[in-house]
Amino acid sequence: MTGINQKALHDIRVVDLSRVLAGPYCGQLLADFGADVIKVEAPGGDENRVWPPIVPSVTRSGMPSQTSANFNSVNRGKRSLVLDLKTPAAREVLQQLVRQSDVLLHSFLPDTAARLGISNDALRAANKRLVVATISGFGAHGELAERRGYDMMAQAFAGMMSVTGQPGGPPIRCGASIVDMATGISLYGGIVTALLQRVETGEGTWVHGSLLETAVSLMGHFAVGWMQAGVLPQPQGSGSSVIAPYQAFKCQDGMILAGAPNDGAWARFCDALECPELAKDPRFQGNMARVERLDTLIPLLAPRFAAKPMAYWLERLESRNVACAPIHTLDQVMTHPQVLANAMRIQVKDTAGQASDVLGTPFKLADGGGTATTAAPTLGADTDVLMRTWLGMDDTGIAALRSAGAFGA
Repeated sequence: MTGINQKALHDIRVVDLSRVLAGPYCGQLLADFGADVIKVEAPGGDENRVWPPIVPSVTRSGMPSQTSANFNSVNRGKRSLVLDLKTPAAREVLQQLVRQSDVLLHSFLPDTAARLGISNDALRAANKRLVVATISGFGAHGELAERRGYDMMAQAFAGMMSVTGQPGGPPIRCGASIVDMATGISLYGGIVTALLQRVETGEGTWVHGSLLETAVSLMGHFAVGWMQAGVLPQPQGSGSSVIAPYQAFKCQDGMILAGAPNDGAWARFCDALECPELAKDPRFQGNMARVERLDTLIPLLAPRFAAKPMAYWLERLESRNVACAPIHTLDQVMTHPQVLANAMRIQVKDTAGQASDVLGTPFKLADGGGTATTAAPTLGADTDVLMRTWLGMDDTGIAALRSAGAFGA
């Protein structure tokens, strides 16, 4: 059981071999809720350590350094171990870590995993209690299972780009790396589910997630609408093809989103816009009628919004319980009192005590939850410590591994 001062995953050890965003975000969530997560990197480090924007940092010894905000966004709370898995010595270290771990997370293609000795069968043979969590681009089965995949590829392949953008315009990707991040959250759920199952069975299992499966699942009602009704969705613009009005409107000093998801809200919407006669207009009675006549409806609404500032319309809409929100830029989001009140902007400290701001977790537990308080690790900062604490090695053994190239040149 979790004690009052212990996080939910406090006794879980994780070896995180994943790279870039999806896998590392999953590993970060595990660390946030108490797992001891070891980020295993090649001598050159995770490739997103050098992706912009680059920000200054300080090493454990106090020397000035640099790091990537991209890397920092998905690696807090972890410890860093460098292993050159091209060497037999490093692969043997990895096998020892496997025997000491509860979860191993990686994003290698099956052939690469087999070459490194971490195929699912090999891992389960080494540690039957191990939860093996893997991420791929296109799933574990089918003709594309060996194909590499990235967020934008998944958005394109799964049809997300076909419904994003302005009607009649070219396909557009979602600006945020939504598939990567959602895959990380999904795999976190899969890992925790597998750990709960292990309580009953005494054995681990294989949990697999992919960018493709995540992206297809995020298509939600669009996909089901095509399967059940044959409706092929088109680009949605800023609004919705199933609710009207519900989209962005330009005001004097910016843009807001506003909408009426039902007839009651439509009447309140019209009252807020000072055009109550529209609520009684027979052309717009019922949501389906408004959807079908959207090209007629929006030109009647847009000039009203454009005539007044955002604050004027937001006050009128909110006071009538009409769905609305300002369209923020990120600087406005990350300084908004509501975002701060829900701990979505927090501080972590690196080993030199330097503080930096990062995002909080998207879900919290009243007890045993929270966010890791240590910043993303510098490359290899914990290698020697981990050899001692996890594997029980002394200085002589660590020196022998270093001479054998286990930690790189």
